[in-house]
Amino acid sequence: MFKTIVKTDFMFPGQEDVYHGKVREVYSIGSDHLLMVVSDRISAFDVVLPRGIPYKGQVLNQIAEKSLDATRDIVPNWKLSSPDPNVTFGYRCNPYPVEMIVRAYLTGSSWRTYKSGKRVICGISIPEGMKEHQRFEKPILTPTTKAEQGLHDEDISREEILRQKLVPEDEYALIEKYSMELFERGAAIADEHGLILVDTKYEFGHRDGTVFLIDEIHTPDSSRYFYSDEYQERFDKGEQQKQLSKEFVREWLMANDFKGEKGKQVPDIPDSFVTEVSERYIELFENITGEKFVKADISDVDSRINNNVTAYLKDLGY
Repeated sequence: MFKTIVKTDFMFPGQEDVYHGKVREVYSIGSDHLLMVVSDRISAFDVVLPRGIPYKGQVLNQIAEKSLDATRDIVPNWKLSSPDPNVTFGYRCNPYPVEMIVRAYLTGSSWRTYKSGKRVICGISIPEGMKEHQRFEKPILTPTTKAEQGLHDEDISREEILRQKLVPEDEYALIEKYSMELFERGAAIADEHGLILVDTKYEFGHRDGTVFLIDEIHTPDSSRYFYSDEYQERFDKGEQQKQLSKEFVREWLMANDFKGEKGKQVPDIPDSFVTEVSERYIELFENITGEKFVKADISDVDSRINNNVTAYLKDLGY
């Protein structure tokens, strides 16, 4: 039986409440801070799958930690520290109700939309004659609404965001600028390690009149990566790309006749596939960071997190 973190329900010093998301628990600490515990849960098609993935939470948290530190010169972000391998502590911000999706290639959901015959995505015209996994002339920005839990995010255009006044126009222009600059930085880092940053999402909020980057960035839950040395040959042959992302989980589910339909049961997930997903997450960590992944002790992971976080918060005066 795999040891995974599938749910947490701590009571930390200074804790006011907790939000249980699809894969994270977000604890409000005092009036000014948040503490995010990244579980080993995995979601696809906005459905949380019934089995956890060993070390997935640690991989996500530590990639996000490194990526936030590597982009702090572009935009302020919410992270202050990481008191445990699965935990990030930082500022509480007011989130904008949109997610910023940057795409450099026609793949995943954008390809499925294109294949259905549509040639406009989020108000952006896509040329005729493109193939799956083909690179765009330049990256495009395809925002989505930020749906409530259990509902699907929906594509939305820049014009509609401004028409609905979801984000003030000057602030939206700023998060557009930040998104493209973050993507350029992420792509450059990926390239250094033999990877292509294919697409990714960013979330932003505001605090004291300043726009902040929030949540995770450049992780396999929020991004898609191809191997650069294999990309062109596979594309020329019309083969699927070897990718480090959650897309292969979605593909496995679709192959097992599940696309997140309401009322439809998630197929049984065998141990072999759980192991494969875990290994792919660890592989991405090592590729994108250039560092060896060090597995944290998960023999009593609840006690580990509780002890590390409690000691950290007490040092801060909570």
